[in-house]
Amino acid sequence: MARSKGITIRDVAKRAGVSVAAVSMALNGTGTLSAATRLRVRAVAEEMDYQADALARGLRRSSVGAIGLVMRSLDSLGEYAPRGVDVFTRYIGAISAQAMDRGLSVMLVPDPTKRPTPPLALSLDGYIVMMPHLDDPVVALLERRGIPYATLARDPGRPDFTDWATEDEATYFGRVYEHFIANGARSIVLLRGTDPNAWNIDSEATYRAWCESTGMTPRVYKSAERAGESGGETVAHTIVDDGIPDAILCHTGRQAAGVLVGLTARGVAVPDRTMLAAASDSEHTRHSRPAISAVELHAAETTLALLDLLQARIAGEPSAGPVLTTARFRVRASSRRTH
Repeated sequence: MARSKGITIRDVAKRAGVSVAAVSMALNGTGTLSAATRLRVRAVAEEMDYQADALARGLRRSSVGAIGLVMRSLDSLGEYAPRGVDVFTRYIGAISAQAMDRGLSVMLVPDPTKRPTPPLALSLDGYIVMMPHLDDPVVALLERRGIPYATLARDPGRPDFTDWATEDEATYFGRVYEHFIANGARSIVLLRGTDPNAWNIDSEATYRAWCESTGMTPRVYKSAERAGESGGETVAHTIVDDGIPDAILCHTGRQAAGVLVGLTARGVAVPDRTMLAAASDSEHTRHSRPAISAVELHAAETTLALLDLLQARIAGEPSAGPVLTTARFRVRASSRRTH
């Protein structure tokens, strides 16, 4: 995939009415420019979407041997090390180790559409975008710059894009629902997040289709991912007020841990009255009492597929995607009933 030429430092200098040297000083915080000139040049550079390109500084070659990794879910949270959430570190670790085996380095990049962006960010060979949002500005930036990329989960705004991989969510969500049914559930609630990504959108569609096929009345609740345990606890009270269900599936471990607290506070016994599970395992699910049943995502299998897709895209080869990988549902005390 050819990289587009993009905006050059000379373009910025011409628009701002200054020299190339002045642009360099303004963007790098050097020299003796006045504060007003420095701000004006930076504003022009931002308006033109200019990023200093390391390749234009003497590193020009066909490949830099490095790829970028953007964690869109963590960008939305506004923090990159949420307490007790280890699924993201598993993905990061798997991609980094597998990339090194292929002679590639990995750069973790916070939302590259927000300034300041690391100077090398837009000179990398390609990107893996984790959980892109609907009409994601990061995807738009990569498209505009002609930078190859693959995504964890489909891009909900681009149905024709196939360079993505994810765990087979329809299958493992179905396994959780069947587990609930086998243990006596006749009403099941879904608690999802609010980020506009495929995981939230598709899981609700899967749940509603499953309810229709089984004759069950769907009940969907939402809690923002950044609300964490407190969000789950708040929603638990609403769920109880609306009618205590036989089972609840939460998207995240933090939500599930909060729901457990809320149910317990309302005197709803888990699992005897209401079973509980999470679609993503974490320290919250493993360390809760009772321990919460959860889906263990196979990061290593998925990240291998992502690297294959990205390297093929960089090489200009036909897409072999999308790729669906496996996941394991770990049944724990929160949904295990004695018959």
